[in-house]
Amino acid sequence: MRRPRRAALAATAALALALTAAASPARADRPGPHDVHPALWPHLVAFYDFDHPVDGDAALERDLGRSGTEIELVNGGAAMRVPDRAYKGSGDALQTRQVNPQAAGNDDWKAGIWSSSGVRTLRAFSGAEGTTVMGWFKRDMDGPALNSVTANPTDRYNAIGLAGVLTGDSDGHGVRALLELIDVSGELRLVALGRRVDGGASQTFAANEDWRTLLPKGEWVHLAATYDFTSGTMALYRNGEPVDGFYTTAGDPWQLNGPGPHVTSATDARGIKIGGSFPQNNLERNPCDCRMDGLMFLDSVIPAGDIAKQYRYMAR
Repeated sequence: MRRPRRAALAATAALALALTAAASPARADRPGPHDVHPALWPHLVAFYDFDHPVDGDAALERDLGRSGTEIELVNGGAAMRVPDRAYKGSGDALQTRQVNPQAAGNDDWKAGIWSSSGVRTLRAFSGAEGTTVMGWFKRDMDGPALNSVTANPTDRYNAIGLAGVLTGDSDGHGVRALLELIDVSGELRLVALGRRVDGGASQTFAANEDWRTLLPKGEWVHLAATYDFTSGTMALYRNGEPVDGFYTTAGDPWQLNGPGPHVTSATDARGIKIGGSFPQNNLERNPCDCRMDGLMFLDSVIPAGDIAKQYRYMAR
């Protein structure tokens, strides 16, 4: 019963912050969160450390980036903040998980925000040349979860959702930029998945190395993915180091052969999803029995050197 009030509060705050952001563009010397390396400050659209509940509603998490995009801790509320240190400056972490795989309900713990008209505070991802998603992740599952929306009791999802930015026409699942684990030709792999044009095809950059080696069970790992929509390239990083991989789709899925500029669709992203799809909580998909912390969503391709700096800055 509290969801409408939370949505109204979030929308009001988002609108005010969006107007402020529009009047005051980010500057390279603008102070940023103490857990973020200064090289990333001008590009930091949204940042969540799960230590900052919104006053008056602990089921909402404050955005420490410039956009002020509050996200909801869906279904678990304040209980989803758990004491676990992903890095030296960390306090609580976010716990996401599947709740009841035997029932086609909407009770999985996940986080994010969704609006059918687009989230105005996420306008930095409209007409963007590039995007970066990064954060700390600790898995507590051995593979994709049981599929709670099919009749087959042994059916499993084909992916484990980590974190991403939705497209401007997303139903809560489709993304512009996503970190996840997904089946690639019968084998689960860590991937960066990106989509330049709303309604268009996606491209996937998949890691060569075994996903269980890249994300050992019960261990905090820093992951980053970059999406260069002008060149059609993506990259993955683990603990500040590049991860070798390959593209899964041949041809030109991002439609770069035509006239430019080659940027994302000029639509406001419909939201952010964390630990599974459909942050509006009307369907379950690809839940992650995981802990997450220090999640960042940036409006440019962060260079490899700066990703390494960010990892060392947090892990110091």
